[in-house]
Amino acid sequence: MWRLKVGEGSSNRMLRSTNGHVGRQVWEFDPAADDPEEVAAVEAARLEYTNNRHQIKNSSDLLMRMQFAKSNTLKMNLPPVKLQEHGSPTKEDVLISLKRATSRYSTLQAHDGHWPGDYAGTLFLLPGLIIALYVTQALKTVLTSEHQKEIRRYLYNHQNEDGGWGLHIQGTSTMFCSVMNYVALRLLGEGLDSNGALLQARNWILVHGGATLTPSWGKFFLSVLGVYDWSGNNPMPPELWMVPHFMPIHPGRMWCNCRLVYLPMSYLYGKRFVGATTTIVLDLRKELYNVPYDDINWDKARNGCAKEDLYYPHSRMQDILWASLKKIGEPVLMHWPGSKLREKALETVMKHIQYEDETTQYICIAPLNKVIYFFCIFFITTTGYWKLISRR
Repeated sequence: MWRLKVGEGSSNRMLRSTNGHVGRQVWEFDPAADDPEEVAAVEAARLEYTNNRHQIKNSSDLLMRMQFAKSNTLKMNLPPVKLQEHGSPTKEDVLISLKRATSRYSTLQAHDGHWPGDYAGTLFLLPGLIIALYVTQALKTVLTSEHQKEIRRYLYNHQNEDGGWGLHIQGTSTMFCSVMNYVALRLLGEGLDSNGALLQARNWILVHGGATLTPSWGKFFLSVLGVYDWSGNNPMPPELWMVPHFMPIHPGRMWCNCRLVYLPMSYLYGKRFVGATTTIVLDLRKELYNVPYDDINWDKARNGCAKEDLYYPHSRMQDILWASLKKIGEPVLMHWPGSKLREKALETVMKHIQYEDETTQYICIAPLNKVIYFFCIFFITTTGYWKLISRR
């Protein structure tokens, strides 16, 4: 049975807090839970949600509500106000309705004062975490078998009827999230020979052109995993972080969430970092493409994007810029003496990454840049890596 733990963490020396962990919420599995009525209620709720997942896609934090219903009982139970058709509410009717609403809302408040809630909806965040943990060889250490079971359940519950996954739980299928969630399920041990939903997902990917048509963020994660070649990415030069800040192209002038995603991406691009080539990585190279992996034209794949994911096409000028950086800039920066500048740029980027870790107490600004930090920090400092993990 899963329990929502609130405001805990003082026993973990890796965690830092300036407020006593107020607002911290973590789901933990309690193997000792044996209340048959509670277990039956949870299983019934899961079954009902799964059976209606294509009509009602938001879980409404139902398991949390069931838990709080026991610990946070209603302080008042006023009768509902029923108005006749075309009737007008009195002052007393409005007051009773407001009291009923606030009383009900108070039952969803945690004991430390905050209102917990699920950070859900976006369907590329969880797969990014799975890939990061797999590449850093911590998947089974960080995620118990019960965690992995619930992650698989979540991903399958939000798979669209056509086999793909949308950018969010309400969205139509996209190549980006279809590829990311397919890869996540394969890394979690799901096999093609035992699950029709996964076969359907692979078919959606191949029918829509294969993983070479995933957008840039998908290309990035696949490259780090080792199932997509770095030469199939448009350049993300870390040297941009060394230009004077007054220049318009300095990443510091970007929106904060944007620049802090491309910050670690530029580090890994500059390093051309690739995880270990495992059996599952070799299998994914065969499963995600319509042509043999070794025959893929990676230069052509750089600008490939499925129509389902294309919001705004590249301009001609943008394509010329990418091509120039790729064919002229990168060869210079990858070889001496240009490689000296690349090394300096990577050092600068790493300082920015470690600075954000320290100033945010290893929470980071958002979940996406945080999981990319996992890759960057893993080979730099073991302590820093586990501090990031502890604040997941």
